[in-house]
Amino acid sequence: MTTPPPGYGQNVPPEDQPGWGAPPPPPPAPGYGQAPGYGQAPGYGQAPGYGQAYPAAPGYSAPGAAAPQLDIATAVRSVLTQYANFTGRARRSEFWWFYLANFLASIVASIIDQVIGVPLFQVVVALGLLIPGLAVGARRLHDIGKSGWWQLIALVPLVGIIVLIVFWAQDSDPATNQHGPSPKYQAAGGYGY
Repeated sequence: MTTPPPGYGQNVPPEDQPGWGAPPPPPPAPGYGQAPGYGQAPGYGQAPGYGQAYPAAPGYSAPGAAAPQLDIATAVRSVLTQYANFTGRARRSEFWWFYLANFLASIVASIIDQVIGVPLFQVVVALGLLIPGLAVGARRLHDIGKSGWWQLIALVPLVGIIVLIVFWAQDSDPATNQHGPSPKYQAAGGYGY
């Protein structure tokens, strides 16, 4: 077996290579060697105005900020005061808060019926909230620009209710449509027309 040359297997630099043991080079100047005016200044070196939003077109203003969501009490009061009103528009928050309150009232009525042993309260609640439920459903569909008759699609097994839930979950149309101005954007200051 032969013996390795001196320095083999050790971290010893070859004598003919400069830099081993020499001090590190100085750090680069600011801008990493770029000419003045380049680098990551505000706008990343772009011309003024580049990359900024375009101003609104003359005669047009975008929809204002949406009005705050309704709370559950306001939503239920709004739906019940418009008990059989199938015209106009209803916001998403009004619709979903009412259906949550409807669901909770049905649970409470069911519990009361179990306690007394007669299915009386559940029937009264279901019949009492049927018309306002259909009315707010129609107004919700009006809010996205659809006819209230689209509620009949729920009669198609499985697919119908899924389509209806997708419609009900869509955001309001900010513009005024054939059913009136948007309750969401009108309350926040109007659409700008």
